Amino acid sequence: IDEAELGRRFADVGAETGARFDRDRAGATLRTLSASRERNAAVEAFAEMLSFPAFPQAAFGREKARLTASIREAETRPNQIAERRVWAMMYPAHPYGASPTPESVATIERADIVGFYRAHYRADRAVVTIVGDLSRDEAGALAARLTARIESPGGEVADSPGPVPAAAGGMLKLAHPAGQSHVLLGLPVLSRGDSDYFPLLVGNYVLGGGGFVSRLYREVREKRGYAYSVHTYFLPLKQPGPFLLGLQTRKDQTGEALAAARRVLDEFVARGPTAAELKAAKSGLAGGFALRIDSNRKILDQVALIGYYGLSLGWLDEFPARVRRVTLAEVKNAFARRVEPSRFATVIVGAPEEK
Repeated sequence: IDEAELGRRFADVGAETGARFDRDRAGATLRTLSASRERNAAVEAFAEMLSFPAFPQAAFGREKARLTASIREAETRPNQIAERRVWAMMYPAHPYGASPTPESVATIERADIVGFYRAHYRADRAVVTIVGDLSRDEAGALAARLTARIESPGGEVADSPGPVPAAAGGMLKLAHPAGQSHVLLGLPVLSRGDSDYFPLLVGNYVLGGGGFVSRLYREVREKRGYAYSVHTYFLPLKQPGPFLLGLQTRKDQTGEALAAARRVLDEFVARGPTAAELKAAKSGLAGGFALRIDSNRKILDQVALIGYYGLSLGWLDEFPARVRRVTLAEVKNAFARRVEPSRFATVIVGAPEEK
């Protein structure tokens, strides 16, 4: 199907398409009006795009150039440099740790894209998520319509990223002309659907995920003035995804800021939160849950996670109650077992002047 013609068909009915991918998933999105005429036209065009992609050479070349330029631009930004390097350190010789380079992109040919699509974009592997003004039966019919003409060749696809190697830790310091040092620590910890998810989520809110009320913010910024922002978060994946701690600070106080953050981390892993901190964290997470699902886009993203990772169908309904059930002992136990401070990979971009 011609690229310009396809764009015109979507524009005529006010539809928008997109594509997304992360370290586990890849897919395409469609946003359309709910009225039957516009929705049917948009769905038909989207189904054709998914079923019979042309991958025209001109578009392929354009996207290669765009991606190469984006990679080169990212390698000038200290926060993105730190992120790419810490993932490589956390996941050596593993797909999660890989990042594209101008050289690797240059080796990709159109035939590689076509072959990957045919091997991996299969109807029997598709997870279709639909949010909007339609019934359950209508949604089922729409999903079938979208996937009916996508091939499902026989055989299994060996696409699992495989087990994550044991974290080795280590530190990498990189010079950069930026005015601040960007510090990022990471450790593979948590898979989707893990039984420790809620204790770690609640504990992280106390440690560094709760913004102005977190321990790291209080100790590193408010008391010592080492950083404007400091944060932590978990990123669950199919295989254990990382726990990340990040901050930015003046170059001349990088050592002090990192040491202060590490002391807070070590103390929290050793002792966990206080009863008052736990209560505030549960209240904040449960009370703020509505903000995670306050638009169709956010609901779509949440339900897509449920479908892809095989989470409970009641995941969203149960979320606030499961947060409130977390106990002090569960948080302490989960952090003590899963978060090993000595095994963090540490990257400093814009380190004090030294080799």
